[in-house]
Amino acid sequence: MTFSVRVAVRGYELDTQGHLNNVVYHQYGDHARWECLRAAGVEIGEMLAAGIGPVTLESTIRFRRELRGGDEVDVTCAFEWGAGKTFRIRQEFLRVPDGAPAAELTGVGGLMDLRERRLLDDPGARWRALARAPEVLNL
Repeated sequence: MTFSVRVAVRGYELDTQGHLNNVVYHQYGDHARWECLRAAGVEIGEMLAAGIGPVTLESTIRFRRELRGGDEVDVTCAFEWGAGKTFRIRQEFLRVPDGAPAAELTGVGGLMDLRERRLLDDPGARWRALARAPEVLNL
């Protein structure tokens, strides 16, 4: 399953060339990931009470087409699971209304034990236990 959230590009997010500032793509990606977790029924308070929190270990953006003030973009979020302590997240930034790809963000994340400050084993099982709709997270 691929989750998506729509974001409008605001004027104060632009760089000196009138493009969406590169740092803001990361913020949009973060926003989409948190909205995806919320749609999956993951409660931040429950997660913190359990002493765990998500961490970003790697983040790479490939820019395809510019976004400018007033544009709208659908930011997707798809979790990919494997063995070990990490998972991948693939995100696309698709211009509205034509669906043209503006950027791709790929990342590697994990779940951290907030007391021990170390990554937890099998993050998919932890997310599944926290989520009320784990299918949104591809679990």
